[in-house]
Amino acid sequence: MERPAHDAEAAGKLAALIAERMARIGVIGMGYVGLPLGAAIATAGYRVTGFDIDPDKVAALNAGRSYIAAVADADLARFVASGNFHASADFGELARCDVIVICVPTPLTKYREPDLYYVEETARTIAKTLRPGQLVVLESTTYPGTTDEVVRPLLEATGLRSRHDFFLGFSPEREDPGNPHFGTTTIPKVVAGDGPDAHDLMALFYGSVVKQVVPVSTNATAEAVKLTENIFRAVNIALVNELKVVYDAMGIDVWEVIDAARTKPFGFMPFYPGPGLGGHCIPIDPFYLTWKSREYELPTRFIELAGEINTSMPRYVIGRLAEALDRRLGLALGQARILIIGLAYKKDVSDIRESPSFKLIELLEERGSKVAFHDPHVPVIPATREHAALKGRKSTDLSAAALAGFDAVLISTDHTAIDYELISRSARLIVDTRNAFGRRGLKSEHIVKA
Repeated sequence: MERPAHDAEAAGKLAALIAERMARIGVIGMGYVGLPLGAAIATAGYRVTGFDIDPDKVAALNAGRSYIAAVADADLARFVASGNFHASADFGELARCDVIVICVPTPLTKYREPDLYYVEETARTIAKTLRPGQLVVLESTTYPGTTDEVVRPLLEATGLRSRHDFFLGFSPEREDPGNPHFGTTTIPKVVAGDGPDAHDLMALFYGSVVKQVVPVSTNATAEAVKLTENIFRAVNIALVNELKVVYDAMGIDVWEVIDAARTKPFGFMPFYPGPGLGGHCIPIDPFYLTWKSREYELPTRFIELAGEINTSMPRYVIGRLAEALDRRLGLALGQARILIIGLAYKKDVSDIRESPSFKLIELLEERGSKVAFHDPHVPVIPATREHAALKGRKSTDLSAAALAGFDAVLISTDHTAIDYELISRSARLIVDTRNAFGRRGLKSEHIVKA
């Protein structure tokens, strides 16, 4: 079908603005995804407005202060000084943006169902100033169909139509905080659009920001790509977590098994066990597909089983800790003083979202243990919706004297900056969920893997 002339004209005008770096870009949500993306777009030569409802974040960004490790203060200050970046809490400024990218959270409800509140409210906010010729992009991870079935109707309630008056696309974020080898611009970017014009504009825009774009046929396909990536990881992590439990019962070290298996040059990819899943993606995203699959009356047994295994890991770790305390120190868990190493969900980052360390703290305190934590990246526990009672707790200094005050040290997150030799020398008992000591050649009878 031939495109109407006015549709092609609108797409052509926006394409010209993008090609000349004259398009104004708005990024909604200045978090772990939005801020690095905004910085990458500014680096590409665009003028970027970063929108956020938090006035403290807006003030910090406009002062050139970054709170995300992936964006250096010096780079941010340079973008601000050049006029290529400014932050705002005034969403009326969206009217001046030619491309609007949505990077807001997509959590789960307490019933493990998708919570699209932030996406829906953001779409309604965009609709207030939506004008012909704009490209609206969703990057938030969600179930297939969200962009076309949820976002598009909210925008079209204005009377403007996708494919004709404005353009709509989806491009899943692929950030990996703390990964020194890949950043926003070097990770291939999957892109899709609602119709051929949106498809081409998505490829043109993101192709000007990142090194490689990977176009797919529909927004739903792009949404499925992101879920597939995260489900793949969740299922394989569950597999090695289950193997850890089985092999431990057999007296076999699962870490040694994986290290040997990974030498096979084909047919094997190493995944590693831990105390549970953390981060915004892996513990949450698979359940977006399990929920959507119910619409088609199809079970997702692998995904749900993986979720059960991974969510059971903190209790398994606590069981191993209780057993080690009893056998080696003759001490009950409820009498013990425990130091947890690592509050962040993964090594060398400050991101605490969905961290299993919180669950470990809560389980230990329910049993009567006295618990503290040490994390060089998280000096104080901030306010969180799920763990409000832990707000304000401070990281314990790591020293021989401090370690002597605890009955056991539990390694939850294996940050590089931790002095593991000091812990090995000074701790009475160590329960290591990350093989942090084994990887460093530190072996002793008082180090127990879990």
